[in-house]
Amino acid sequence: MFKSRRQKLKQKLKTTTQMPVDVQNQQLEADLFANEQIIKNLFNNCSDLITRPIHINNEPKIILFYLEGLTDTKTLDTVLLKPLMFQGLPNALNNVGSLGQIVEKHLIAATPVKTFSEVGKLIDRILKGNIAILVEGETKGLVVDISGSEQRSVEEPGTEVAIRGPRDSFTETLRTNTTLIRKRIRSTRLKMESMTIGELSQTDIAIAYIEGIAPETLLQEVRKRLNRIEIDAVLESEFIEEFIEDVPFTPFPQIQNTERPDIVTANLLEGRVAILVDNTPFALIIPMTFWNGFQAVEDYYERFIYTSFIRIIRFILFNVAMYLPSLYVALTTYHPKLIPTTLLISVAAAREGVPFPAIIEALIMEVVFEGLREAGIRLPKAVGSAVSIVGALVIGQAAVQAGIVSAPMVIVVATTGIASFAVPRYNLGTALRLIRFPMLLLAGVFGLYGIVIGFIALIIHLVNLRSFGVPYFTPIAPQIPTDIKDVLVRSPRWTNRFGPIFTFGRNKQRIPPGQVPGPQKGGREP
Repeated sequence: MFKSRRQKLKQKLKTTTQMPVDVQNQQLEADLFANEQIIKNLFNNCSDLITRPIHINNEPKIILFYLEGLTDTKTLDTVLLKPLMFQGLPNALNNVGSLGQIVEKHLIAATPVKTFSEVGKLIDRILKGNIAILVEGETKGLVVDISGSEQRSVEEPGTEVAIRGPRDSFTETLRTNTTLIRKRIRSTRLKMESMTIGELSQTDIAIAYIEGIAPETLLQEVRKRLNRIEIDAVLESEFIEEFIEDVPFTPFPQIQNTERPDIVTANLLEGRVAILVDNTPFALIIPMTFWNGFQAVEDYYERFIYTSFIRIIRFILFNVAMYLPSLYVALTTYHPKLIPTTLLISVAAAREGVPFPAIIEALIMEVVFEGLREAGIRLPKAVGSAVSIVGALVIGQAAVQAGIVSAPMVIVVATTGIASFAVPRYNLGTALRLIRFPMLLLAGVFGLYGIVIGFIALIIHLVNLRSFGVPYFTPIAPQIPTDIKDVLVRSPRWTNRFGPIFTFGRNKQRIPPGQVPGPQKGGREP
């Protein structure tokens, strides 16, 4: 009788093999095999779905569902299957009154357990690596979280290398990333709000902030922008970045990304908000200013005298990378009288056999240099650096000997490329590379006047940019004297008594006064 009922039920449900349009509110039935067929129909043609029935009195009374590869099978065997199949049920399943008693007395003792009556919620938990347990006669399903997919271990950062400082970096596992932050801020004020984005990917996202430090207006704006995202899948944090930035049509990044947990922690302490996305090691930091792009991680792990000098060098190299090719084109084409006579004679002699004007020559060399840089990134590591270096040497030398380009232009382009590598943030360096081309065109058409026009337009654009309501040029424009100490130079740590005004909205004290280092007054010097 039991077999015939099961066969009829299978025949009845066999026609419904497509996933229902709305299964979120569909309720589980008391019939175990009806529920089994519903789940199997939803996972139709999914070979990684494992169905494990457990027989009692020669009849299947319990069925386990999980996805192979997302579940820790060793824990499954030890915690669930071994007690049920080998140790047995002390009072027999028929003597147990409810699913809650089964969970409490016979299945597991320590692992968190949840119950759901909706099919949609049960499916969501299975897709996240949990195990769903259905019992005959029960309209609620049991969910046990013993997920255990393959994970990359915590390694040294690959894109933000530092000589001094922590060596750990984020991984593709969200919970590992939140743990790395929690290890650094051991306070209940550190909050991690969770949400899910992506209709198909169902990607988990965590909003990290410190209660009482992060402004409530900033948190509300972050939640609002994240909640309005409608997309089929989120594969990387950049998917989120494009939906929440203030001005999409600008080369300058308005949201900082990093794979270092110490950078995220330092920004949280300053009142910013971090967005952690599952399946990517790069976290987003909100808001971002223009000056954040020049701050390297080592600036805060070395002595302030050295790091202040290096930061000034970065600003100089940034301007060299942006304006040096344009200045060369403008001076050699329109304003040769501004070049010293000796240097002008050398440049003119080197350019004597070049068939192209300076602007065309510069554009050719810049495009070739960008091609070599891109080839070096895309090729395998074993040959990438060798190809880019050898390619630059061979092409540069051959082009000069062939008379296609002049030697001074090769020097200018090479110096520009080296200067662009000094920018710590890759996305800001990318913006620099893009802006260099319109500046070249302005210099080739209008000379120095074109460079001035481009500079004014660039400053106007940067001053008008916003990152979640914060002016992009803060604290220079608008000028905030108390925050300038960490822009052009890095002041001593004991002088940074207050947090940034642009995030706190007020001078919130972080370091009490009276901590200037030195020998104690009235006591013996060490």
